[in-house]
Amino acid sequence: MSKIAVIITDYFEDSEYTEPVDAFTTAGHETINVGLEAGAVVKGKKKNTPVTIDKAVTDVSQKDFDALLIPGGFSPDNLRAFDAPVAFVKEFMASGKPVFSICHGPQLLITADVLRGRKVTGYKSIIQDIKNAGADFQDAEVVVDRNLVSSRQPGDLPAFIRESMKLLP
Repeated sequence: MSKIAVIITDYFEDSEYTEPVDAFTTAGHETINVGLEAGAVVKGKKKNTPVTIDKAVTDVSQKDFDALLIPGGFSPDNLRAFDAPVAFVKEFMASGKPVFSICHGPQLLITADVLRGRKVTGYKSIIQDIKNAGADFQDAEVVVDRNLVSSRQPGDLPAFIRESMKLLP
């Protein structure tokens, strides 16, 4: 079974964390919450879902995990203001391991400068940002481009989870 890093901080989109994590753990995979400070409790933006950070991003490497989940909401924008989360995401994309990004998740990928030439989708307010990053934006419920799975919004979660599960070892 796979060990999945979930890169997250405050104001994440609750369902974009809870639904994939529930699906992954139900299937027997392990999820590890990675954030700015181990032991901190971050909260979702709509339901205030509490999530305890298991590991600080400065204390982990992509080598510790089999896949990466980037939930949307304001979390990706908040995280991209810090060098360590950006470096972690860049390292993950370079590894070729699966990366699952939904809604505003591509904001971290944009800042990591890893979308050039890739097919990707994301929330409508960041379409131009995705295009400016050199990506081929696709308006679809789920887009799979090699190791990258992306979706637009919470309504796309069933397709996002289905395609993400297919890439897990």
